[in-house]
Amino acid sequence: MRVLLFLVAALGVLALPAGPASAHAALLGSTPSPGSVVGTSPAEIVMTFSEPIAVVAGRVQVIAPDGKRISGEATASGTTLRIPVRKADRPLGTYLVSYRVISADSHPIGGALTFSVGAPSQAPAEPAAEGTHRSVTLATPVTRFLAYAGMVLTAGPALFLAVLWPRRRERRGATLTAYAGMGLIGLATLGALWTQAPASTGAPLWDVSASELGDVLSSSFGLILLARLALLAVLAGLLPPVLRGAVGRVRGIAVVVIALAAMTTWPLTGHAAASPLSGVIVASDVVHIAAMSVWLGGLITLTVFLLRRTDQRVLGVVLPVWSRWAALSVVWLVAGGVVQAVVQVGSIPALWETPYGRLLVAKVGVLAATLGAAFFARKLVRVSPGSGRLKRMVGIEVLATTVILGLSAVLVQVNPARSAVVDDAAVRESGISQTLTSPLYTLQFNIYPVEVGDSNTVHAFVYTSAGAPLPAEEWKVSAQYLGQDIEPFSEPMLPILRHHAVGALTFPLPGSYEIRFTVRIGELDQATVKTTIDVPAGSGTPTR
Repeated sequence: MRVLLFLVAALGVLALPAGPASAHAALLGSTPSPGSVVGTSPAEIVMTFSEPIAVVAGRVQVIAPDGKRISGEATASGTTLRIPVRKADRPLGTYLVSYRVISADSHPIGGALTFSVGAPSQAPAEPAAEGTHRSVTLATPVTRFLAYAGMVLTAGPALFLAVLWPRRRERRGATLTAYAGMGLIGLATLGALWTQAPASTGAPLWDVSASELGDVLSSSFGLILLARLALLAVLAGLLPPVLRGAVGRVRGIAVVVIALAAMTTWPLTGHAAASPLSGVIVASDVVHIAAMSVWLGGLITLTVFLLRRTDQRVLGVVLPVWSRWAALSVVWLVAGGVVQAVVQVGSIPALWETPYGRLLVAKVGVLAATLGAAFFARKLVRVSPGSGRLKRMVGIEVLATTVILGLSAVLVQVNPARSAVVDDAAVRESGISQTLTSPLYTLQFNIYPVEVGDSNTVHAFVYTSAGAPLPAEEWKVSAQYLGQDIEPFSEPMLPILRHHAVGALTFPLPGSYEIRFTVRIGELDQATVKTTIDVPAGSGTPTR
């Protein structure tokens, strides 16, 4: 049992995350756009994500420039989030949209964006932190590790006890291990249900209310985990005769079907549920989990209970059968992993360009070394089934597959490599918004995204000193690169409303630019306002 405890502890260390998990859904766009300046207060804010999402109650809100909440109840439909908004008492200024939602793979994501109506102002403070508390970040992979360990400790002993256990060997230790594995799965599932509540709200692990737990239990995530607990209870009722070696055909089939159904709950609450070809990925994930549970569970059973103090003649009968089972498990393990890798990685460069790809390469490398050890051990089974060299090789297999399982526990917390392209396309609030004044008018402008190239859109609004919209007759914007003798270039702006115009600017080089707006009010009154902005290096494509 000391070996068993060591393996479980080692796997727990491997499952600890190196840092916070990446987001698993990305904000692709919104109306109004992040960082934009619009002329009138919107009645609704619409946000589009890369995956279907669900709303976290009370965690989606819009804060007006005066700090008051003006949003109604947000609703989600597929990848679209809609937030109704009432008109603010003081509509001019910068608005904050704060959101926290659950992505299709059950991971919570949060963030914020701003937009301005008329004159930009200081953004109101966010009502709550949108990240995931460190305690939850640590607890999430631990619950997954415990669940994986429980499957391993149940599958291996149960399989041996059912069909391959030597008649004269004591069953008690292996039987208790199988029940302990089932208890571990149940404990991990309850832990996952609890952890999901603070993960959804951004609170610490210990800050959970009854209503928040109720929200989790009524969500798709909660219903799937409750189904897992129900299947586990049924399985516990069917197992006692199986563990005594009295396996009837009907009971045996029922145990296998229920076990596979329970294993399906893992991919249904992970990346597979939000993947392309989700049905194929879920099936391959179940195969992958089942094969790993049988292989590693069988190796642990051999190492802890059978290789020691078992007659060599008995091992000569047991080990060749197990060797064939292990080989079959490895085939299915690799097949399921290949299907997942093809879909989840998406491209060959992603194997070394993304954290998911690099973890996957590490997992494959350890698996290749393990298969080498397994091949050598299988040769020893034929020659000397009770030798010390065989015991050492099986021990190496156990340790290596433990590493693989630990990498798997970390891998499920990392965004799939296929999501890297989506993340690159996700909107990020950027651009510059400023307010400039002249004796004739107050001008508010926004330039988005402020990058090298010709894709920079300019919105400008003019108001009176009292903040009322001021009609303008003519608009012009110019930019001059500072630091080199380059002539300024100017562009006309197209009026959209009497006080709102749009245009475009080209920034040929990174660096500082002087931006000038010239606006004519009426027939004769005209004034120019100016400011300096910085265009970062490495953005956009230089214009030649």
